Amino acid sequence: MSEARLKQELTESKAELDKIREQMSSGTHTVHKDLSLISLVPKWSGAENATPCEEFLASIDRAD
Repeated sequence: MSEARLKQELTESKAELDKIREQMSSGTHTVHKDLSLISLVPKWSGAENATPCEEFLASIDRAD
């Protein structure tokens, strides 16, 4: 790869990083979580008489 091409890619990468830094600092990037499947997962108390952990984790897998 030529030196000119490497410099061009470096400049482009720096510009992308600057955009990402700006988005992170401005707080404009919002993550929306879909919690619609949470009702399919039973609560697990961890108590001795609770559903076994494996069964609980299997119910989470099935909800996905």
